[in-house]
Amino acid sequence: MPIYHNLISDSLLINETIQLLQSSGGRASAVKVVDYVMKISMPEPDFARNLVLDMIEIDPRLQLNNDTVELVPKKFANRKLAETDYVVFDFETTGAKTPPCRVTEIGAYRVQNGKITDEFHTLVNPESAIPFFITQLTGISDRMVRYEPKFRDVAEDFLGFIGDSVLVAHNANFDMRFLNYEISLIHGDYRVANPHLCTVQLSRKLLPHIDNHRLNTVANYYSVSLVNHHRAAEDARATAHIFINLLEDLQMRGVHDLATAKKLKV
Repeated sequence: MPIYHNLISDSLLINETIQLLQSSGGRASAVKVVDYVMKISMPEPDFARNLVLDMIEIDPRLQLNNDTVELVPKKFANRKLAETDYVVFDFETTGAKTPPCRVTEIGAYRVQNGKITDEFHTLVNPESAIPFFITQLTGISDRMVRYEPKFRDVAEDFLGFIGDSVLVAHNANFDMRFLNYEISLIHGDYRVANPHLCTVQLSRKLLPHIDNHRLNTVANYYSVSLVNHHRAAEDARATAHIFINLLEDLQMRGVHDLATAKKLKV
């Protein structure tokens, strides 16, 4: 089992096991799992059980009940929006694609009960040169990050900070892709298990009448201050305040749980 309970394996073996269980009502015998996933025909029950135990130790989504492998129920499916803890975060990076681009700055704010309650911020040494146009955009230069920690040096603190929170970002696919890429460089085929929400997608659904859904436009709509744009802490703080407003809009429209919020379509 990884030392962080919010990491899950992306290995083919685990993914095929989960697919099998999903197609079998969430449970299957250890013998069936080993036969189907590991291609070991008709294994002895004790042998199959031991092989499955090895798998369960590396992924918190699986559990063994006697000789039956089961999917652990999702913790977030029916969680009420008002009772959920969120971490709103933003990454600055050396470019748009992973690989080869890397994170240069992390900004994150915890939102609980409609208020910001904690924060996390650090520059990050990307272990590669920052392109000139990125420095022009963000103001982050090679000199600024030369003696800053590498991502692997702050990963434990950041994973601890996000814990079991729902992650939120403006254009969440971008930030989640970078987060999982950086995690994979440290922990191999692991990625974060946390569900996420995207304030771009939410604002498109809830605010279809505004000109566009860029961060500064949505911030202006909600009268949220956005200074020093394209720095992680400032963008994350603005996104957190935007998200608090979006949560209020969701509640007024009768959306009260995370599953429904995630299903909103543009």
